[in-house]
Amino acid sequence: MNFAVLVFPGSNCDVDMYKAVIDTVEQPVEYVWHLESDLSKYDAILVPGGFSYGDYLRPGAVASLSPVMEEVKKAADEGKLVLGVCNGFQILTEAGLLPGALRRNQRLKFRCDTIRLKVENNQTPFTLDYQVEENICIPIAHGDGNYYCDEQTLHQLEKNNQIVFRYEGKNPNGSIAEIAGVINERGNVLGLMPHPERAVHKWLGTDDGKRMFTSILSYWRKQHGTA
Repeated sequence: MNFAVLVFPGSNCDVDMYKAVIDTVEQPVEYVWHLESDLSKYDAILVPGGFSYGDYLRPGAVASLSPVMEEVKKAADEGKLVLGVCNGFQILTEAGLLPGALRRNQRLKFRCDTIRLKVENNQTPFTLDYQVEENICIPIAHGDGNYYCDEQTLHQLEKNNQIVFRYEGKNPNGSIAEIAGVINERGNVLGLMPHPERAVHKWLGTDDGKRMFTSILSYWRKQHGTA
């Protein structure tokens, strides 16, 4: 299985994402610059966090217009897996690959902490190795993580089981319905604000993010009939 880690000017979590793939599933992984125009060799595309283009317009807005994003859309249409974390989540919403938008944190402060999440949907390619309603601990680091959508969109998300993660206990940013991560209707594009790539070793404080990467590999192997 081949992984791509996208890199935009201002990305700063790409190395963490790259190392997480190696440390968890030991699969081929490459950095892909934002000007790339061919992602056909990759099975999963990872859009990391950071401050793409400085976030001067709004987080993810400029990155969503980068040449590589047309290829990401094409890959998503083909059913390939796309995972966006933090700024990557913002980019996916700005590109129209996921519903909703990310706004400034409710108290207008950057939040850096390890928080609890509840797994709402464990039937996605990204959550197969979790239990439904399981509580996990994953780090956050964001100033614009306040997920918002209108009532109709929220109803559709609930109806289609597209809410994959919710904040458990204290909501760190004011996200509507405590939403921490959502998936598209097809089920192959996931965005979440917390950083699973920073939670793959117990010595990091938690290894609850490791199973997101093992889930991806398990799903891919099942789809391709490989051991």
